[in-house]
Amino acid sequence: MKTKLNINKNYLYLLVLFYVCSITSIYSFSSFLYSNVFTLVIRQTCFYVFGFILILLIQKIGFDKILKYSIHIYFINIFLLLLVLFIGEEINGIKAWFTISFFGSFQPSEFMKIPLVLLIAKIISNDIKHNKSEFLLIIKVIIIILIPSLITFLEPDTGAVIIYLVICFIMLFTSGISYKWFILLGIIILLLSGSFFYLYLFNTDLFINIFGSNFFYRFDRILDWQNSSGMQLTNSLIAISSSGYFGNGISNILLYFPEGHTDFIFASFSSIFGLFGILVLITAIVFFDLLIIKTAKKSKNNTNKLICTGFLGVFIYQQIQNICMTVGILPITGITLPFISYGGSSLISFMIILGIIISIDSKK
Repeated sequence: MKTKLNINKNYLYLLVLFYVCSITSIYSFSSFLYSNVFTLVIRQTCFYVFGFILILLIQKIGFDKILKYSIHIYFINIFLLLLVLFIGEEINGIKAWFTISFFGSFQPSEFMKIPLVLLIAKIISNDIKHNKSEFLLIIKVIIIILIPSLITFLEPDTGAVIIYLVICFIMLFTSGISYKWFILLGIIILLLSGSFFYLYLFNTDLFINIFGSNFFYRFDRILDWQNSSGMQLTNSLIAISSSGYFGNGISNILLYFPEGHTDFIFASFSSIFGLFGILVLITAIVFFDLLIIKTAKKSKNNTNKLICTGFLGVFIYQQIQNICMTVGILPITGITLPFISYGGSSLISFMIILGIIISIDSKK
């Protein structure tokens, strides 16, 4: 039986807008990089085209088949996360990528969020439908999240781990289970956090012996972001604040800051288009999130609602974290801005997610 393609055009209009924002920002910042100006633009365009093909493919075959094999996709991703620790390429002290010739790198941790949301949605829906123990449900979800989190933490990719934990919390919170579990979980987190901070603040040697010096310095950087005067954040703030109402124009970013085409692309975009451009982009982002909420609301299937909720949580977290870290409100954690930041793994993973959401939206 053939599946009729019935795609919500609003998603596609926003995708085109995001593409234009992404390409202009990457092109403008490329003058600061050693790479050919057009190389990154061509790559990002190829990623967009390939991602759009995946969206159409998901509509054609139906996301139900992806959902059916979510457990298999989960274990394939676990294998890739383990493999990258041994043969992956190390970039900026993080061993999280496989190198793929012209297209750059492949990052398994970016794709892990997809099977996590699908698998957790299936488990929650099944357990609630059959009135199974809420305690066992929580244990199962925690185990599913814990395995990739521990492996990803070893890379180390703290930003991805936080995303996995956000997925876990949001999907459990919206699942309909009793709130007493969240109160209990909050107490446990407070006790563990208290012990953790006590060691960090008052017994540094023991902290390093338990968690290692690498984690100590990463944690120290996160806690001390407001007091730091790093060039990346300082120049990012200057670029944004000096852009005025309508920006400095394409190819006219005034000063360099690291990762201006990836993690800090919002600063590049702001420098180009100014306050007016910022308002347009944030409005588009909010409208995009509202579309996902609308898709979740109209879905009659509880599993589909949970899938939309889980993916929406990923989008909102990354949007807020990326923009806020760029302006110094939140710590710098290496989180990309969905559909805007340069990068094949990040962009294609979000295209797959969007394909699944559109498939749910068009499902009768």
